[in-house]
Amino acid sequence: MLNALVMATGDHDVDLVVIGAGPGGGSAALHAARSGLRVCVMEADPEVGTPVHCGECLSHLATEQLELDLPEDVIALTVQGVRVIFPDGTAKLLTEPGYVLEKHLFERWIIDQAVAQGATLHLGHRVTSMTREFDDDGTFTGWNLDGRGEVFPLRCRGVIDASGVHGAASRMLEMSGDVDVIAGFQYELHDVPNDGYLDFYIQPEYAPHGYVWMIPKAGGRANVGLVTTDKKGAVRYLDNFIQDTYLRGKPHVNPPWRQDGVKVRPFGGTIPISGPRPTTVGDGLLLVGDAAGFTSPLFEGGTHLALWSGRAAAETFAEALSHGGATEARLSNYERRWKAAFPPYHKILKGKTALYDLSDEEMSAMARCLPEELGAMSPLQKLTIGLKILVRRPMLFGKRVISVLLSFGYSRAKHFGW
Repeated sequence: MLNALVMATGDHDVDLVVIGAGPGGGSAALHAARSGLRVCVMEADPEVGTPVHCGECLSHLATEQLELDLPEDVIALTVQGVRVIFPDGTAKLLTEPGYVLEKHLFERWIIDQAVAQGATLHLGHRVTSMTREFDDDGTFTGWNLDGRGEVFPLRCRGVIDASGVHGAASRMLEMSGDVDVIAGFQYELHDVPNDGYLDFYIQPEYAPHGYVWMIPKAGGRANVGLVTTDKKGAVRYLDNFIQDTYLRGKPHVNPPWRQDGVKVRPFGGTIPISGPRPTTVGDGLLLVGDAAGFTSPLFEGGTHLALWSGRAAAETFAEALSHGGATEARLSNYERRWKAAFPPYHKILKGKTALYDLSDEEMSAMARCLPEELGAMSPLQKLTIGLKILVRRPMLFGKRVISVLLSFGYSRAKHFGW
């Protein structure tokens, strides 16, 4: 396959340009290079993995699905699962083993593997324009890319966009579909005790239409952060949560206040929450990860989906080239693949909306009807939960509480990771 693909490249500089060197871009580059493609990765930042934009978690089941053999240096802590804490303090466990990552090292590890397979990495390179090429019959043949960096202009046969929620391709090509986003911020705290569980606080007082997390790491470190639709108030909510809980007074690597009294913002970014974009493929183009809108709508996890979609996009692109070219028709199998693999987003979004329509007291009442362990509930247990809610709080059925419970089930690690 290698010789056939290289011969097909013709006068193009490379077969594939990957925009972005995060987990989605790294995965795409690795699997494309393994297929024998000539791959260039364009990363706008001066180094891979920084700044970190997420809580840094990945379930063990996700690593098995993705066939990842994580090296020890990228693992910050092996954990047992997630504890979900509701407004009145009611806590429920989802025992699902996994890892807290040193995300910058994890992303560099993936890119290093891609480079070892023959991909080239260009740091500080930003694509600023994309123009498609067509033959005399109107069939797509490749791209002309321009940008900031010494390798531009560049001609390639295809592009995988892994450049994040405000993706380069969707922006420059004015692709249809608005994306709703949520703000995510976190501090790294020290001297934080942990028992091997990630803590997710569904407490609207501190995170309206979102949640707060405490994600432990080795050596008493922890990422403490939140997501909320109230982007302007996000930092204030996070500071209030820390001040009002057992985390008060814990030393910060990047403290809210410096000694000179100047406020220091935590690190983070924006996360897509409205589900996949209407279109994730086009002639010579595939969107992956956040650029495609692939995050869990309930808990906003995206690493697993970025890795999966990067691999699927690379495989689809390589197959399209082997059959003559990366036309939209040949790449459409990518959309069929992710739609078959991912659970129905609209059902999770429906449940999430219903969750945040509940009052704090109603959320807590629902939680008290749940078993202590949320993982792998049998049909009989689910029926029992429904009966408890019907007896104790029948009004919750009118508020679509069943949709809420189903959304938790769809968001388990077997679908999205955490």
